[in-house]
Amino acid sequence: MKLIYYFKLGVILLFGFKTNSVYPQSFKAYSQLVDGASISIDMVPITGGHFTMGNDAGNADEQPGHDVLVDDFYIGKYEITWEQYDAFVYANFDSSQFQDRSKLETLGIDAVSGATPPYVDMSFNMGKGHAPAVNMTQYAALMYCKWLTSKTGIFYRLPTEAEWEYVCKTGNTDKKGDSLTAVAWYKENSQGKYEKTGQKKANDLGVFDLLGNVSEWVLDQYDPNYYQVSKENNPWNIPTKLYPRVLRGGSWKDTADKVCCTSRQQSNPIWKRRDPQIPKSYWWHTDAPFIGFRVVRPRVQPSKQDIKTYWLEAMVDF
Repeated sequence: MKLIYYFKLGVILLFGFKTNSVYPQSFKAYSQLVDGASISIDMVPITGGHFTMGNDAGNADEQPGHDVLVDDFYIGKYEITWEQYDAFVYANFDSSQFQDRSKLETLGIDAVSGATPPYVDMSFNMGKGHAPAVNMTQYAALMYCKWLTSKTGIFYRLPTEAEWEYVCKTGNTDKKGDSLTAVAWYKENSQGKYEKTGQKKANDLGVFDLLGNVSEWVLDQYDPNYYQVSKENNPWNIPTKLYPRVLRGGSWKDTADKVCCTSRQQSNPIWKRRDPQIPKSYWWHTDAPFIGFRVVRPRVQPSKQDIKTYWLEAMVDF
């Protein structure tokens, strides 16, 4: 009964099936400005629909192929860059940043925490600026979304597995008729490092670097058998433990078979093996320079209570 309740609640809070939710005036691409941070994030509208999630001919955890429906949402045109991520890492989190506490409460946010500054160069000399930010934990990616929500007044989060795969498949990301090299940085063409975002071809929906460059955090708990029980409407395997969580898309270090729309990657505590801190950092991996993320925004803004519940459920066991 608890699992069923979590699923139903997850659908409501993720996709805003509340009668008091408000639709944006238009559903088109836009650039989200972030006050006081001197950054903007380009967002692409994704019209939802049915698709076949998974791959009957793929790895065991990609089976079976099954029908899934996702609702309208926006997704980041690019992976979050170091420029955008450092605006959060080095933000001023004293009371002056959030003087209007009622604004946070309206967004279902009790408080916003800042990341601990990295103790080494987390780019590993592969470049910052417009290159994808890497080495953050899923917790850190979630907190970035929370910070972005608090700064903009609009609910941002990570994509679900279903949303990510929907964008990949409906955008013909790995079926463009071009070689994989045209759309992705991966082991065979990456020169052993990530590259600045947006240098390869976009998919048919206008989304860049969905495959390769860096693997991307999504919201779901990793379960190799989840597709056998996955719900049809807006599925989200709500986390119940810290490891493993799901990443998608493959990275600059992966071979071509892992750089596709259906391949699933799972997080591993070994990514913190060289972290000298006790306890180990909630914010940073020391051995994951191939992991990043992008953000999404539901077309329908969820209610205050649904957003508040989302933060509690998404961050379980952190």
